[in-house]
Amino acid sequence: MEKRRLGPVVGLGTWNTFGGDAELARDVVGTTLAAGSRLVDSSPMYGKAEPSLAAALDGRRGQATVATKIWAPTTEQARSQLERQLEMFGGVDVEQVHNLVSWQDHLPWLEEERDAGRIGKLGVTHYSPLAFDDVADAIRSGRFDTVQLPLNPYERAAERMLLPLAEELGMTVIVMRPFGEGELLANAPSADELELAEFGIETWPQALLNWVLSDDRVDVVIPATRNPLHAAQNALAGSPPWLGPEERRYVERLAGA
Repeated sequence: MEKRRLGPVVGLGTWNTFGGDAELARDVVGTTLAAGSRLVDSSPMYGKAEPSLAAALDGRRGQATVATKIWAPTTEQARSQLERQLEMFGGVDVEQVHNLVSWQDHLPWLEEERDAGRIGKLGVTHYSPLAFDDVADAIRSGRFDTVQLPLNPYERAAERMLLPLAEELGMTVIVMRPFGEGELLANAPSADELELAEFGIETWPQALLNWVLSDDRVDVVIPATRNPLHAAQNALAGSPPWLGPEERRYVERLAGA
């Protein structure tokens, strides 16, 4: 049975995008929200992306679901990060432990913050398959609501362990790096090769996003972009029809995977 998705399923990542350029952030975020996307994802690791995102959400915070991260080896540093995030965003909808850093130390006080209503869901992230065993241990604890992981035709390690486990536990899955940090876009097929118009797919990025979302264990994908036009085009990939197994293999062949 296909997972029942709640609302738009293409969000916006902010890794290597607008950094400290608040004006660019306003343009990208504004276009993203206007196109129907809601989830915006950031981290203290992303330079000045968090304050730029906060500035971009000024006056429209209620339209967005803010997912950000704790990225600190000590509880004191992590609490300081959270306080800054709460000041910037007026609340955090999804607080994630970035790359599992000190997750066992952070979970108890983050759960207290969640219970107090200062943050919403708790999540964990990692980009490297070498850490997926540790990610699996973390989510088996039953104390996380979401998991963020990489998935694209070049990076499919999550399919073997994390996606089945997340499905078993009923967790929300957020997919990062749908474009393979740009590698998949650099090898884009020609427009003549992209024969997926019946799925509403007009661009190669849309094909890659639909490929991810066609796995019904995935809830949302967060492509990063600094181009408002691309943000609007990406958002269009968040609606069915989804690709079937044959069409997914077709996209994989076009990607050279």
